Amino acid sequence: MFSSLRVRNYRLFFMGQVVSNTGTWMQRIAQDWLVLSLTGSSAAVGITTALQFLPMLLFGLYGGVLVDRLPKRPTLLVTQSSMAVTALALALAVLTGQVQVWHVYVAAFAVGLATVVDNPARQSFVSELVGPGQLQNAVSLNSANFQSARLVGPAVAGLLITGVGTGYAFLFNGLSFIAPLTGLLLMRARDLHVVERAPRGKGQLREGVRYVTGRPELIWPIVLVGFVGTFAFNFPVYLSAFADDVFHAGAGAYSMFNTLMAVGSVVGALLAARRGTARLRLLIVAAMAFGALEILAATTPTLWMFALLMVPLGLFGMTVNVTTNTSIQMSTDPAMRGRVMALYMMIFLGGSPVGAPIVGWITDTYGARVGLAAGGAVAALAAAVIGLILARVGNLRLSVGWHGGHPRVRFVPREHQEELARAA
Repeated sequence: MFSSLRVRNYRLFFMGQVVSNTGTWMQRIAQDWLVLSLTGSSAAVGITTALQFLPMLLFGLYGGVLVDRLPKRPTLLVTQSSMAVTALALALAVLTGQVQVWHVYVAAFAVGLATVVDNPARQSFVSELVGPGQLQNAVSLNSANFQSARLVGPAVAGLLITGVGTGYAFLFNGLSFIAPLTGLLLMRARDLHVVERAPRGKGQLREGVRYVTGRPELIWPIVLVGFVGTFAFNFPVYLSAFADDVFHAGAGAYSMFNTLMAVGSVVGALLAARRGTARLRLLIVAAMAFGALEILAATTPTLWMFALLMVPLGLFGMTVNVTTNTSIQMSTDPAMRGRVMALYMMIFLGGSPVGAPIVGWITDTYGARVGLAAGGAVAALAAAVIGLILARVGNLRLSVGWHGGHPRVRFVPREHQEELARAA
């Protein structure tokens, strides 16, 4: 489960991300709550989320082209430093009492611009740290790392918000970038796995798009996470509305929802690290279960029932995330990995600028329960349709029969089903 941590460079990267990810989650919680307290609007929270992910939607593919051309470690030093400066500037505005909602909008957009390059660089840098043999394990541990920070970050953010205010959460996040920057500087360049960088040339963006669209094992998982990320993963909108409008429980409940979801997410990521394979059928089942759980959560009458459902929601959501990420990286040529991961992150994260204002409007107009149920329904339906498409592409058919006195439903190769039919 933890085999890739034996690699020194990856261990430095992992430890730095533990600290930085905790700060990132603290800022996410503080940012959403600050906007809600300044405006009283779930739609404004949605706009903030949209602005943070809009650059990925607009420039994500160009970021992937740059990542395939540039050395990853110096690139990450620049992007991580820029995000640290943004967090510290926002902390200064809040602590001096000068903050206005447009300051948060500008900071969110600035972080989004850095993420355009930072995200595909971090994703593809993992293969240089550990090599192909440990790639799946390292990707899964990265996800466990990020989600483990949700156990600490929201809890600490909740204490800081209720105790001394949101400004100190932004300050902690800015200072937390010292850890990954130090880790990057301490890495041994000679131990990195050499990956051929793409030369400068015309048409590299179109080349990346053609590469993905010509491979069903890449394009359809990306389409699926596009639907899930756009409509079902807008938790800043959903959870803040449930904490504030449905259960009237304040920042503490919002922090608790995120923490419980993180528990499930960590379990999902560690199970993925232990599994060793990333099957597309697991992705489809997990996405359908994730959508169904959101619909169930939308109907729960009490705060504690809703809170407990955050654990399986986190587990299945992380299974969707890790399985997609790993299967895409394992199916991609190293020289194309930056562009492919940029397209994946652009669709997954960049869909939020489209989805966040929509679900924010639905939540404000029809209530948080309707908004969450609608997001879950979109995820479940998309998973069912894309599962059927992948089955057809893979020359599979649905087989319904009996086994040991029990009904059994599964996909089998067409030739196998025809043999069964002839035998019957």
